[in-house]
Amino acid sequence: MRESGILFPVFSIPSRFGIGCFSKEAYEFVDFLYGAAQGYWQILPVGPTGYGDSPYQPFSAFAGNPYFISLETLIEEGLLSWDECCSADFGNDETKVDYGAMYANRDTLLKKAYGRFTEAGNEQAELKAFIKRESSWLEDYAYFMAIKNKSGGAPWYEWDDSLKKRKPAALKEIAKELKDDIEFVYFKQYEFDKQWRKLREYANEKNVKIIGDLPFYVSLDSADCWAHPDVFLMDKDLNPTVVAGCAPDAFSRTGQLWGNPIYDWKALKKTGYDWWARRIERNYDFYDVIRIDHFHGFCEYYAVPFGEKTAEHGSMCKGPGMDLFNALKDRFDRLRIIAEDLGNNTPENEALLEESGFPGMKVLQYGFTSWDSYYVNHRHINNCVVYTGTHDNTPTRAWVEEINEGERDYCRRYINSMNSDYGALTWDIIREAYRSVADLCIIPLQDYLCFGREARINTPGTAEGNWEWRLRPNFLSEELKMSIRGLAELYGRVPREPVKQ
Repeated sequence: MRESGILFPVFSIPSRFGIGCFSKEAYEFVDFLYGAAQGYWQILPVGPTGYGDSPYQPFSAFAGNPYFISLETLIEEGLLSWDECCSADFGNDETKVDYGAMYANRDTLLKKAYGRFTEAGNEQAELKAFIKRESSWLEDYAYFMAIKNKSGGAPWYEWDDSLKKRKPAALKEIAKELKDDIEFVYFKQYEFDKQWRKLREYANEKNVKIIGDLPFYVSLDSADCWAHPDVFLMDKDLNPTVVAGCAPDAFSRTGQLWGNPIYDWKALKKTGYDWWARRIERNYDFYDVIRIDHFHGFCEYYAVPFGEKTAEHGSMCKGPGMDLFNALKDRFDRLRIIAEDLGNNTPENEALLEESGFPGMKVLQYGFTSWDSYYVNHRHINNCVVYTGTHDNTPTRAWVEEINEGERDYCRRYINSMNSDYGALTWDIIREAYRSVADLCIIPLQDYLCFGREARINTPGTAEGNWEWRLRPNFLSEELKMSIRGLAELYGRVPREPVKQ
């Protein structure tokens, strides 16, 4: 079935208190999607972010980001006041997230809400039920965050040896000493979970499905590594033996050193890949469809000895391949997955994608920068997802301005567009994506709005200025909604209404 959707991160939603969240504006965006005949809302990972603010380096593969808790909802529940929220400093630029201000002030408000929640005894049974239901990851995460805060934010591998190695006596002492801090983490995850489930339910009622994003790797400084070192290649002192990276190539003679711990696939296989199965299960709590980042890593991955300063001395290793997905298919009735297969498409990678049956990705910006590219329209198949660009690309309006004249001429001739106006050319490229035979078409919201480089989400290889862009309030018009709907109707991408039971 042909459908379409919009890529729009949660943190980019316009909101009153500094960052996009599960506020009324999120519900309004769902209404916009429904009115525009869009069947999917694609977001970025929703895990708790750490240093660098990247959603692809979360403190947990299972937890949610407390920044996304709607303060307005807490006000409605009587846990905060408007004066308290409005007097907090969350930055003064409505087009950018100020993560420093978030870090300094968000938890202060949430602690006030937690205190009142505890005093009033509100929903204590629901909170206890949530803690019990999510106990397989929640307790470890709560201890991890409480100890991290007590340690001034130090990574777990720099903690006292008894805590680093999770000695039972040390953890028992922490349970007493940091009881309130641990329960505060429980409260934040409970609020995140409750608010997100309500928003997702609303979206599903509007016939909008959520596409979430699952990073292939986890951060070294994460509750996952601390609580489950057996899942990763680590030595007896809990130092990684190898870390992830990218081999040297034409773009970088020393390669890329990412630093993420690498999975011990042999050990995981002995457990039936249980940790990965639980991770997938948790992600289906969040999303209807999962986009798995760096899908090539399941086929092969680049491992660099720990301690190396560059990625020059790494080696390519075989991943678990279909053995993992066969195990997952035994655990789940249906795996609704999109494979992020961008980059080096080897015959082995292509074979794994084909055998898995998952749709891959076709990005038109890559299609128009070389002749007969893997990503250009006539190379598309039904079982794929077409994008104009992703969160790692510059918005298409800026892209058409910045490519060279030869590439721009090829793009114009390919899509039969004589538009000299870059905004009109951007919409012609969007139209080309809708025209594709791909079953699913996803367009970043910035492209519909013809925004430029200022609206870029992430520039790979840079450490600053990423994950900040926010849409201004009241920017989505009725005219834009109907223009998008017109494309969906013209190219047969209007989602079918679900059958009433």
